[in-house]
Amino acid sequence: MNLSEINWDINAAGTWPLALKAVIILLICSAVAGAGVYYDTLDQLAELESIERQEQELRLAFETKQKKAVNLQDYRDQLAQIEDSLAEMIKQMPTKEEVASLLIDISQTGLASGLEFRLFKPGASIPRDFYSELPISIQVVGKYEELGLFVSGVASLPRIVTVHDVSMAPEGTGGQMLMNATVKTYNEGEAPAAQGSKKKRGAK
Repeated sequence: MNLSEINWDINAAGTWPLALKAVIILLICSAVAGAGVYYDTLDQLAELESIERQEQELRLAFETKQKKAVNLQDYRDQLAQIEDSLAEMIKQMPTKEEVASLLIDISQTGLASGLEFRLFKPGASIPRDFYSELPISIQVVGKYEELGLFVSGVASLPRIVTVHDVSMAPEGTGGQMLMNATVKTYNEGEAPAAQGSKKKRGAK
């Protein structure tokens, strides 16, 4: 087939060779198919991919919720245990009336351990979520064993008492140690938000 001998006028397409007609028809079909894919199928494929991702996310969310549902009773049991532990801890907090005697107990524990108090200064009460924190700055002098006995004795008190910010340094040449620390005790109190609302009501 000599292409130069073909009349390329579209009106004379009926006289074109069969092979040329087949090629042109194939090109037209390919162009139509390509346009259909570009303008329609690609969007559908993107939407399908998005739906498949969403399906995976929903499947994972379902599996997570199913595991939680299966373990719901265990979570309830753990929550009950936490609430019981919290109630027990609250019982171990001194009331406001008991704080003064607890301070004496802490001081007596230090003296019974053989320590010399150089500082015993209760600070201002610090409101927390559902309790108040009372820090006590202390400075004591004694042997290392006596300091350990004091910390152990404080931890054994019937009310919750904790020791923080401990620093020790040699004191003199007789094996004495100087310990600075903050002893904290706690008592059940109002949450800061509740206290703030009371102040606002009182200001009106």
